[in-house]
Amino acid sequence: MDSEKVVRAMARWWQTVSQEDGEGNAHNPMLYDPLQDGVVKTSKGRQYLAALIICLGAVSAGTALAWTSPVLPQITPDKSNNSTNSNSTTNNLLGNSSIVNAIANGTDSTDDRIILSVSEETWVSSLLAIGAFFGALPTGYIADTIGRRYTAMVMDVPFILAWISLGFAQSVGWLYVGRFLIGVATGSFCVVAPMYISEIAETSIRGTLGTLFQLLLTIGILFIYLIGSLISWHNLSLLCLIFPVLLLAGLFILPETPVYLLKKGRRSEAALSLKWLWGRYCDSRSAIQIIQNDLDQAGDDASILDLFSSRGSRNGLIISVLLMVFQQFSGINAVIFFTESIFKSSGSTLDSSVCSIIVGVVQVIMTLCSSLLIERAGRKMLLLFSSTVMCICLAILGAYYNMLESKKDVSSIGWLPLFCVAFFIISFSVGYGPIPWLMMGELFLPDAKGKAVSLTVMFNWVCVFAVTKCFASMNASFGSDVTFWFFATCMAVATLYVALAVRETKGKTAGQIQDWLSGH
Repeated sequence: MDSEKVVRAMARWWQTVSQEDGEGNAHNPMLYDPLQDGVVKTSKGRQYLAALIICLGAVSAGTALAWTSPVLPQITPDKSNNSTNSNSTTNNLLGNSSIVNAIANGTDSTDDRIILSVSEETWVSSLLAIGAFFGALPTGYIADTIGRRYTAMVMDVPFILAWISLGFAQSVGWLYVGRFLIGVATGSFCVVAPMYISEIAETSIRGTLGTLFQLLLTIGILFIYLIGSLISWHNLSLLCLIFPVLLLAGLFILPETPVYLLKKGRRSEAALSLKWLWGRYCDSRSAIQIIQNDLDQAGDDASILDLFSSRGSRNGLIISVLLMVFQQFSGINAVIFFTESIFKSSGSTLDSSVCSIIVGVVQVIMTLCSSLLIERAGRKMLLLFSSTVMCICLAILGAYYNMLESKKDVSSIGWLPLFCVAFFIISFSVGYGPIPWLMMGELFLPDAKGKAVSLTVMFNWVCVFAVTKCFASMNASFGSDVTFWFFATCMAVATLYVALAVRETKGKTAGQIQDWLSGH
C-alpha cells in the first residue's frame, strides 16, 4: 500500500498540458509541470536571449538609418573638395579634374566613388522610409499566416541582399536598390520584433524586453558613428552584413511564440515553446490557459474593419498611432541636425563625427536606463517625464535661436543650448524613444495584433518622411526658433494626452488591458 501511495503522489506531483489534447507529444518529458509548492519557477535567461536575437534586426535597422551620415560625404566628393589648404590651387585643379573624369565615367577614377547629384542624394536618403512603409504593409498579415519566427527569417533576406547591393555598388541604381530593400526589411522588423517579444515575455519583464528594440537600434546607430569614419563605405556596408547573418543563424534556434502556436491549435507545441522560453520548471499549464482565455476573448482573426468596429482595438490603435506621432514630432531629428552647430555655439571645437558619437553614446546609455526603470516607474510616468522635459528643452532652444537671429549677445549663456540638447536626448531615450514600440505590442489581442501593428508602423514611417521632408522648409520659411517652438507645442499636447487618456499597462495581462480599452 505504501508503494501505491507513492505512485499516486508522484502522479499528482507531475501534470502535463498535452495529455488533455491527446497529441503525439503527450509523453514528451519536457511537457511535465512540477506543481508542488517551491518547485514551480520560471527562468528568464532564454527570454532575454530570444529578445536579443530577434532585436538583431533592430541593430541592422539602426545601421541602415545611420549609414548615410558617414557615407554621403564620401560619395559626394564635390562637396568634400570645397575645403582649401596650403596647396589649394594645385589640389583644387587635381580634384576638379578627377571629378570631371568621375562624372564622365560614373565613378571616381582614384577612389572608385560614385558621384551623386543633389537629387540623387535626396533619393538615397529617402528611399529607406519609402521601403519601410511598403515593408510594414504586409508583414502583419504574413506574421499571422506563417508565424512570427518564419516571417523574421523571410524578411531578413532583404537585409542581406541590401548590404550586398550597397557593398558592391558601382552605380547610383544599385544604391537605390539597396536602400529600398533595406527599408523594406527595416519596416518589417519594426512590426515583427515587437510582436514576437510581447508574445514570449512574462508579464513581470515584458516592459524590459520591450525596450530592447530601441536599445539595439541605438547600438546600431552608434556602431555606424564609430566605424563609419574609419573605413571606406564599401567595406562599411559589407561589415554591416554581419548583423543580419547572425540574426538568420539565431532564428534557427528560437521557437515560435506560444501565442501563435496556440492560435493555430498546436497546444503541445505551444507548451514546448513556453518550456524553452520560461524554463522546464515553469507552470506551462496555467500560462497556456491564460493565453487561451485571451484567444477565446478575441475570436477569429480580425479584419481591417474590425479594428475600427471593436472599441478595444480602435482605442488601442488610436493610442498606439498617437504615441508614434508624438515620437516623431518630438523634433528628435531636428535636434540631432542642429547638434553640431549647438556644440560650436557653446565654444566647442569638436569635430562633427565626435559630436555624433557623443549623441550616440548618450542615447545608448539612457535607453539602457529606460529598460532598467520601466518595470519600476511604469510606462505612463516615463512618457510624462519624457514629453515634459523635451517640451521645456525645445522651448528654451527656440528662445535661444530667437535671440541669435535678433543679433542679441548670447555669449554668457553659450552653455545653455548644449545643456538643453543633453537633457532632450536623455528624456527622449528614456521615454518616447522605446516606449511607443513596447506599448504597440501590448495594446492588442492576438486576433488584431498583426494588422494593428502593421498600420501603426506604416503611420510611423509616414511621419518620419513628413517631418524629414518638411523640416528644412519650415526652418527656411519660419526660422529655427519657430521650428523648435512648434515641436515644443507638440510635446505639450503629448503630455496632456498621456495624462488624460493613457493608463498604466505595467503588470497587466492582455485581458486586463483590453478591459480598460473596452471601457469595462
